Amino acid sequence: YLLLLSVSVLITIGILFIYSSGMNADGILVTNEYRKQIIFASAGIVLLLVMTFLDYRKFREWSPWLFTGAVLLLVYTRLFGRYVNGAKSWIGIGELGIQPSEFMKIIFILFLARYLEKSRKKDSERRRFIISLCILLLPMALIFAQPDLGTATVYIPIFLAMCFVAGAPVRYLGIVLGCGTCTIIFMVLPLWEGNIARKSIPLVNLLTDERLRLITIAALSSITFISLIGRMIMKKSYYYWIAYISGILTFAVVASFGAGRILKEYQIMRLIVFLDPNIDPLGSGWNIIQSITAIGSGGLTGLGFLQGTQSHYNFLPQQSTDFIFSILSEEWGFAGVLSVFGLFAIIFIRGIVILRYTSDPYGYYIAAGIIFMIFYHFIINVGMVMGIMPITGIPLLFLSYGGSSLWTALIAVGILMSINLRCMDY
Repeated sequence: YLLLLSVSVLITIGILFIYSSGMNADGILVTNEYRKQIIFASAGIVLLLVMTFLDYRKFREWSPWLFTGAVLLLVYTRLFGRYVNGAKSWIGIGELGIQPSEFMKIIFILFLARYLEKSRKKDSERRRFIISLCILLLPMALIFAQPDLGTATVYIPIFLAMCFVAGAPVRYLGIVLGCGTCTIIFMVLPLWEGNIARKSIPLVNLLTDERLRLITIAALSSITFISLIGRMIMKKSYYYWIAYISGILTFAVVASFGAGRILKEYQIMRLIVFLDPNIDPLGSGWNIIQSITAIGSGGLTGLGFLQGTQSHYNFLPQQSTDFIFSILSEEWGFAGVLSVFGLFAIIFIRGIVILRYTSDPYGYYIAAGIIFMIFYHFIINVGMVMGIMPITGIPLLFLSYGGSSLWTALIAVGILMSINLRCMDY
């Protein structure tokens, strides 16, 4: 009941500030998004209750079919979907549409949990990790190709959390984390050199000069190959770690080049303005600057509900979705922010308690994936609007406007409650 109450209060707060975001400077309501959100929330609560009373263990047999169907739907979306905010990630008719990549998060969790449970006693650690990684890369690649970088990144912490609780060696998880982190760094460095440092950096030239980049890739690949041979012949552990590090660096250099070719210009600019919003204060840096202004103007107790200026004068783009937290901070201040943080803390604590008392490995893995999905959305969105994380277009679950993200979150909470109801049945 505590979990349900916290989610319900967050949804109510979200509807209030979606209403506020639709008000202009003259006090006239110019959108009906809050009404749609009420409908989304009502249907979502029904989905939550259905999932609560449905035995989650049935998904053991259903998840392969759900995963296959969701992958096909992502392929269809990539080919025939419609563009929204620069990504071909929606399908539907007219104003009615869904974002399949949102629902894929839950299906991915259910399917990966099934494999991790079935393989825990019969597959080697290496085989188990490689197959789990393939399960991750398939939907991630399809979503990245839309291109929806923000949603694609959500799958990584879910994967790492589930594999960690499933007993995957930390060094294997380090490969995924290291490759991802180094790829982002190598992709950002040339942008930093050209737009902020505004001078040639010899080390960065290894990533920008085509000839030097090929030499770098060849050298790192050779080091990796020689180290692996040394490991097999000499049986020394330091050969393994040399190959480990050089292999990650090789992948990151290649992936950063590929990502730079796939990403749209506006996505690259998001990375640049994250480093320094004043590079383009009236363009790509506008969102971050206005968001920070809104949060700062809220003070301790806020300007009052419906009294915000940044939103009502339409300084904040995407104010009902990605930047809903900025409006809340401006109108309710630090006190309101702490209240929202407290509600999310209750969700995380209840999730951890459910995780602790779940005796079924399948439910245990699912619970871990759901908790980290919600946690990642919370950390990234709040960090994004404060200017300490890049703008990725990740909504704040339960508060941001949107049916697909809200239904996904409520289905996830419903499954979590289903696990809680049956945690002692295994």
